[in-house]
Amino acid sequence: MKKEDRQFMLGLYNLATVGLNIVAGTFIGLAMGWFLDHKVFHEKTTPWLTLAFLLFGIIAGFRNVFKMVRGKMGKDDDEGGEGGYDGRK
Repeated sequence: MKKEDRQFMLGLYNLATVGLNIVAGTFIGLAMGWFLDHKVFHEKTTPWLTLAFLLFGIIAGFRNVFKMVRGKMGKDDDEGGEGGYDGRK
C-alpha cells in the first residue's frame, strides 16, 4: 500500500473514531439515565436522571475526542514537527 493511501485510510479511521466516540457516549449516557429513571426509581425522577446522564454522556464523548486529538497532536510533535504548545507552562 502506498504511503498516501495509508495516510488517507488513517485519516478516515480517525474521523470514524471521532463520530463513534460522540455517538457511543451519548447513547450510553441516555440508556443509563433512562434505566435509572424507569427501572430503579420507577419513574419518580423522570426525566431528570435521563437528562443528567445524557449530558454526562455528551460530555464524556467530547472529552474522549479531545483526548484523542491531543494525543495525535503530541504524536506529530514527536515525529520531528516544529514543536508546538504542549499544555505545560
